[in-house]
Amino acid sequence: MNRIRKGDTVLVIAGKNKGQHGEVTRIDGDRVFVQNINMVKRHTKPNPQAQQPGGIVEREAPIHISNVMLYDLATGKGERVGRKTLGDGRKVRVYRSTGEVVDA
Repeated sequence: MNRIRKGDTVLVIAGKNKGQHGEVTRIDGDRVFVQNINMVKRHTKPNPQAQQPGGIVEREAPIHISNVMLYDLATGKGERVGRKTLGDGRKVRVYRSTGEVVDA
């Protein structure tokens, strides 16, 4: 069970976007793509077969998963995440500071 999943709100704790938070759109191994964070400009060639125009395209670049932490909307801070097994056998993620179950 991963500490960070697609759809989670995360806080960037290192790099040029430190202090910003956004939603995880994709996870690729140990890298995460966060919505509207770490935007880069790519120069692309036109591809007529895919009807893709050329030009400068702005898109999200990946961030290493160690440089983000789960953002708790209730407290407005980044929180560490642990795991807990409930009485019925389900494993859930919990915030380390409060022990509350992560709603995701």
